[in-house]
Amino acid sequence: MAWIAGTGAFLGLLAIALGIVTLRTGWILPTARRHVTRPRLHGLGGLLTGTSVVLQGFFYFRVLPRVSWEAGFFVGNALLFAGLLLIVLSQMLPLRRSQDHTDPSGV
Repeated sequence: MAWIAGTGAFLGLLAIALGIVTLRTGWILPTARRHVTRPRLHGLGGLLTGTSVVLQGFFYFRVLPRVSWEAGFFVGNALLFAGLLLIVLSQMLPLRRSQDHTDPSGV
């Protein structure tokens, strides 16, 4: 069972790293570029999702002080679903119009 939690924690760290890269540079994995319209939301969603998975691994290995299983469950799931919601919103929301590209007539 430890290898499952360890693998999840590793994948969570990978998601955190990708979220930070997306927030800092706007770079998105090539498989998701066509679908993502708001990179910052996508990066924040990856960061929250990865944090949730890493926290669950830390609770399993008792790296963090032990909390009740209910608190760990609800906090972990709240972070996970918030991150997934942000990832979905980053793909569903329309492109944002920039102020630089306003009507050239100046009206």
